[in-house]
Amino acid sequence: MTKLTSLSIAAARDGLKKKEFSASELTEAHIVAMEGARELNAFITETPEIALERARESDVRLGKGSPLSAMDGIPIAIKDLFATEGVLTTAASHILDGFTPTYESTVSANLRSAGAVMLGKTNLDEFAMGSANITSFYGNVKNPWKATGGKNVGKDLVPGGSSGGSAAAVASGIAMAATGTDTGGSIRQPASFTGIVGLKPTYGRCSRWGTVAFASSLDQAGPMTKTVRDAAIMLQAMAGHDAKDSTSADMALPDFESALTGDIRGLKVGVPSEYRIDGIDPEITAIWDRGIEWLKDAGAEIIEVSLPTTKYALPTYYIVAPAEASANLARYDGVRFGLRVPGESLDDMYMNTRGAGFGAEVKRRILIGTYVLSAGYYDAYYIKAQKVRTLISEDFKKAFTSVDVLLTPTAPSAAFAIGEKQDDPIAMYLNDVFTVPTSLAGLPGISLPAGLNNDGLPLGLQLIGRAFDEETLLRVAGVLETAANFTHQPGGK
Repeated sequence: MTKLTSLSIAAARDGLKKKEFSASELTEAHIVAMEGARELNAFITETPEIALERARESDVRLGKGSPLSAMDGIPIAIKDLFATEGVLTTAASHILDGFTPTYESTVSANLRSAGAVMLGKTNLDEFAMGSANITSFYGNVKNPWKATGGKNVGKDLVPGGSSGGSAAAVASGIAMAATGTDTGGSIRQPASFTGIVGLKPTYGRCSRWGTVAFASSLDQAGPMTKTVRDAAIMLQAMAGHDAKDSTSADMALPDFESALTGDIRGLKVGVPSEYRIDGIDPEITAIWDRGIEWLKDAGAEIIEVSLPTTKYALPTYYIVAPAEASANLARYDGVRFGLRVPGESLDDMYMNTRGAGFGAEVKRRILIGTYVLSAGYYDAYYIKAQKVRTLISEDFKKAFTSVDVLLTPTAPSAAFAIGEKQDDPIAMYLNDVFTVPTSLAGLPGISLPAGLNNDGLPLGLQLIGRAFDEETLLRVAGVLETAANFTHQPGGK
């Protein structure tokens, strides 16, 4: 990383205000970094011309002495799940070949209004379905981190998924921050694998309008950043009520950055006993216990809590999410946009297009979803899963009557080698064991880097908060970040 590409958003904002460098210089440094790191395959589409144009607009505002907006002149990456007007949007799927929206997603529009500079569209698991960023039609993303010991020395590692391109871009210094989406852990798990901060806001905090849908009752956009303060700054720009999204929360936004007081004395932190699962990596347990001690030393009270239906979260998720995906992905039929593979009849065209356009993992989830929604199985699977989801949510509500936040590991392992779990979908789905319950309950969660394992790879800790209480979540995360003092960089820098 260069001096400019190693800056946080907060530090870059200060440098721009002091005119130590221009937005154009900041953007040019990141464009060079993007061009120099193409082997990571973090981007599907690079947009350097758009980035430079928006950076110049920021410089004009600065030159006139106009007050800076929240993200003015900050080079970021946009996950290729957000519709971007006039720029190819693929969801990493062959079926959206050539799709260039005539509209802008609310989240990316909010960021643009706040002055953010778009470097390009990042790679992801196809339609956000995956935990390793290996299902993209445009090829897998590589984690910028390398193992320094163990069985994976010299191997390329996964960056996590589905927001793996965004995670790799931030971790490698290509982008100062990036948007991600989280359905069952797709912001938090890749953040853990790449040593960055990933925040999934409360469901409804950020608009879903203009974001390619996977599972509508679970999908939520959020920031992926280098620091907790940056996550607060970026969330402020992304969030807000949107009348175009019926699930968007109509409530005033707090000042997220001001929540970072550094003081958590008297706060109660819950540690769920059910998250101490059999077979968990001892290094994950050790970093979790260290996190507990850090918060205790900062004046928090540690309380063990119980979330008894946790063990049902993964099977519940893999009924609910594929069911919603089956319905959402029915629109991709070769008629209105994207890929079209001709056939002898309309039905043939549908089958040919969907057969050629969707990858294996997407087809698997569509089939699972269609099965659980079919006559004779709807009550047995889908309705039962919805009832269990309610019980999971009630567990959290009960826990939050006695604690302010929960502390857990983010993922059950560090990053693994590309191809290591590729032929075992169940093993891949288990990557989300600690993140899925939060998503099913619609709660906010944040992952931040807490240390390295014996192989030199980052491990993350997750904090979970009450609905629409990102302020307390960020406050505790800031203290945990200070205690962890994670200053490691990919490549041992």
